[in-house]
Amino acid sequence: MKGSRHKARRAAVQALYQWQLTQQQPCDIEDHFILDHEMADTDIEYFHHLVREIPLHIHELDDHIAPYLDRKLNDVDPVELACLRIGTYEFEFQTDIPYRVILNEAVELAKTFGAEHGHKYVNAILDKIAAGLRAREIQIERSTA
Repeated sequence: MKGSRHKARRAAVQALYQWQLTQQQPCDIEDHFILDHEMADTDIEYFHHLVREIPLHIHELDDHIAPYLDRKLNDVDPVELACLRIGTYEFEFQTDIPYRVILNEAVELAKTFGAEHGHKYVNAILDKIAAGLRAREIQIERSTA
């Protein structure tokens, strides 16, 4: 179903934002989120996957993100941090998704939910993370371009 993963990511950004701010259990946030939001045409399974798995891998994800930040992790806008974590998670664990798709999705999420120029920050950070986590894929793409 076209757009269903995009909608899952949109919902996941909001749910992860809530998790970051409240420290509620991800499963509680998921349940309330699904009840309170329009989830038609959304890949619910992928939404669940992101909201459950990202908190489980948070330290590893943050270890990939932190070296490229110009501020402390705690000082990053929570929406932008949620976008960075989703993108980094997908780079590392969803190798079936091309890195350009992941990067574009994260930038679009930051444009939708983040601060005015937050998408540029998300793009710059994820571009550097991709260079490490998806180096081979990037190299192949550049050699065939």
